[in-house]
Amino acid sequence: MRLALRVEYFGGAFRGWQSQACGNTVQDALQRALSEIAGERVTVVCAGRTDAGVHALAQVVHFDTSAQRPLGAWVRGTNSHLPQAVAVRWAQEVAPDFHARFSALSRSYRYVLYDSSVRPALDAGRVGWFHRPLYLETMRAGAEYLLGEHDFSAFRAAECQARSPVKVLHQAQVARHGELVVFEFRANAFLQHMVRNMVGALVYVGNGRQPPDWIAALLRSRDRGLAAPTFAAAGLYFAGVEYEARWRLPDNGRIIAPLVLPPR
Repeated sequence: MRLALRVEYFGGAFRGWQSQACGNTVQDALQRALSEIAGERVTVVCAGRTDAGVHALAQVVHFDTSAQRPLGAWVRGTNSHLPQAVAVRWAQEVAPDFHARFSALSRSYRYVLYDSSVRPALDAGRVGWFHRPLYLETMRAGAEYLLGEHDFSAFRAAECQARSPVKVLHQAQVARHGELVVFEFRANAFLQHMVRNMVGALVYVGNGRQPPDWIAALLRSRDRGLAAPTFAAAGLYFAGVEYEARWRLPDNGRIIAPLVLPPR
C-alpha cells in the first residue's frame, strides 16, 4: 500500500533533505525510522527537496510498504525513532498512483527575515537577518514583477539540475510584523536557490540600492551574475503543497502551514 505523511523539520540539524553517504539528512533519518516500524526497507519521495539549513513546516512525502500498521503507528511509532529535529504530523493511506512530487499542483515557501541593526540570538538558525531598514512598499512593488510565467535563470543556482528555468509564480507577498519581514511565495515549482535569490534581490530593492523595476530587468537579462547574492538558508521554510481534492488528503489537499511567528 502507499502512504502519505506530513513532515516538519528544523533544517539546521541536517545536511539537507536528499540522502547522502554521511547519513545526516532528513530523508535518511525518516527512512531509518519508517523502516523500523515497517520491518522492511522503506524509501520515501518528497514534494520538494530542501537544502542544508532550510526548514519545513509542511513537507509531504509518500512511500510504499507491504506492512499493515495502524495510521497512528506510522506517526507516533515513527516519531519515537526520529531525532527531535524532525517529526511526522499525520499519515494517510493514498491511491497507488499518488505521487508526492508529480501530483503537486503548487509548492509554497516562506522566508522570515529579522530586520534589525543587531543580530538575533534566540532565533539564530531560524530567521534570516538584515541590519539596515527595509521599506515594505518598495519590496511589494518589486515582488509584483515576479508574478506570472518567467524564465527565472537570474534567480537560479549554477548547480541547479532543473530541465527548464521557466516557472509560474502564483504568489509573491511581503508583509512586516514588527522587526520581522515575511516573504510568501507559491509556484508550480521552484529552481534551486530561487527563493533565497528572490529574497536577496528584494532586499536590495527594500534598502534602496535598486529600484523596484530592477526585478523586471533581472528577469529579462536571465543573468545570475547581475542579481543579488544568495540569501542565508536559515530563514527559509518549505511551507506546504497543494494537491487536487481527489487524492483525499487532509485539508482538502491544500496542505499549507499557517503563519506562526516567534515571540519577540
